[in-house]
Amino acid sequence: MTSRIFKSIVTVAAVILCVSLLFIMGVLYGYACDVQTMQLKDELSIAAAGTEKAGLSFLEDLDAKNYRLTWIQPDGTVKFDTHAESGRMENHLQREEIQQALGYGSGSAVRKSDTLLEKRMYEAKRLSDGSVLRISASQKTLIVLLAGMLHPVCLVAVLAIILSALLAHRVSCKIVEPLNQLDLEHPLENNTYEELSPLLVRIQQQHKEISSQMQALRQKNDELEQITANMREGLVLLDRNGVVLSINPAARKLFHADGDCVGTPFLRVERKSEITSAVEAAFRDGLHELKTQRKGRIYQFLFSRITSGEETIGLVILAVDITETENAEQNRREFTANVSHELKTPLQAIIGSAELLENGLVKPEDTQRFIGNIRKEATRLVSLIEDVIRLSHLDEGVEMPKEDVDILDIAEEITESLRLAAEEKKVTMQVSGQHCTVPGVRGLVFEIVQNLCSNAVKYNVEGGRVDVTVIKRGGSVVLTVADTGIGIPREHQSRVFERFYRVDKSHSRASGGTGLGLSIVKHAAQYHNADIQLESTPGKGTTIRVVFPA
Repeated sequence: MTSRIFKSIVTVAAVILCVSLLFIMGVLYGYACDVQTMQLKDELSIAAAGTEKAGLSFLEDLDAKNYRLTWIQPDGTVKFDTHAESGRMENHLQREEIQQALGYGSGSAVRKSDTLLEKRMYEAKRLSDGSVLRISASQKTLIVLLAGMLHPVCLVAVLAIILSALLAHRVSCKIVEPLNQLDLEHPLENNTYEELSPLLVRIQQQHKEISSQMQALRQKNDELEQITANMREGLVLLDRNGVVLSINPAARKLFHADGDCVGTPFLRVERKSEITSAVEAAFRDGLHELKTQRKGRIYQFLFSRITSGEETIGLVILAVDITETENAEQNRREFTANVSHELKTPLQAIIGSAELLENGLVKPEDTQRFIGNIRKEATRLVSLIEDVIRLSHLDEGVEMPKEDVDILDIAEEITESLRLAAEEKKVTMQVSGQHCTVPGVRGLVFEIVQNLCSNAVKYNVEGGRVDVTVIKRGGSVVLTVADTGIGIPREHQSRVFERFYRVDKSHSRASGGTGLGLSIVKHAAQYHNADIQLESTPGKGTTIRVVFPA
């Protein structure tokens, strides 16, 4: 702005200077012409008076260098001329100034010379004898006058422009200084030109509107950050050029990025071809899905293009961890297949025995044995169905009524119920410890102790031992079931809590197990936030500890 004001002032000063010089030169030139005309008339009057008295001798005696005198007869012939021979001069009767003098007593005329550099002025006067005396002088034109004064005029112009520039710089700085000192954060507190008051009032109003909008945007942005920060899903927002606009903590962890990645191309954050190809496909097609694995986890990626009207303005990337869902689906398929297989085995035995009895192919003395097989397989089938129902309830996470459960009382009750089975295998069972209560579901705690003790008896050796201990350790209650049975090989220990997993299938079926006992123990312990610890040595026995939070 300072530069524009400076240029404007200098330009105006230069224009005014030029116009003033031209005007002054014009006025001076007109004044000079008038003075010269008056001088010519005065000199003509003197010459006419001398000619009237002395005649031709007066004119011949004159030494005229700056002007020219011509005496013309009434018929236009030249009688005398100070600069030429009269006999060779043409008739002057038709000259303008001669005509005026013959008619009115005096005359004037101005004629251009052969060049544009000067012109001639003529003054004529009629004498008493009817002849005309004319005087003429050359006069420089305005162009010649300006050329002659070019140097001083240029010097004056340069000095005037320099002075104008200095004054213009100072004036422009003075004008702009209050504008540069404006406090636009507080427009109404400025003490400046009154003409700026409407503008400052408008700026103040706009400040209020912008502040209100910025506050609303900050609030919306904070809400979005709070929402996305607590999302388990990864969320990334890209602009139309693939530059990261926003990335939540879950996405930063997934892509191993930091907060500085905002404002950088997404290609620098994620370089895997399957992801970058999916981004390109989403920009092209509008929507794209991708399922992939990362560090043993399964993720479902959803790429969705954002448009405004018909213009693409960005892309949303949503990453969902579906590992649990996929595992649950896999477990469901495996569980369904296992349940079908486990149900099919006792049912086939029941159907086979029933068909033999129905067709009379069983000897009378073997009838009771086949009926006993049917009862045994039916009992096994009922146990399997009951175990499946228990696991189904645990999987659904149904809330059950809780109470204070004394684990030692339950252990003593179960040991007493298994006493007969233990005596058949000559296995000694003993319960020790202290009465400890935990908040829990009595039925589930009963299932934990029942399955552990039952397995300890089933998979024990003849003459073996089962020790059940309940103690309080720190802030926890520890249930320990230790046996001297066949043990579990190390390679199977990590899988014995899976559904229908059996280390020795023949032994399990012979003992009547469903393959779901330890799985029920695992899920019931998880329901109570309890930890399970397994120690086993093949041929020496197994110890399982369940640590309940008190």
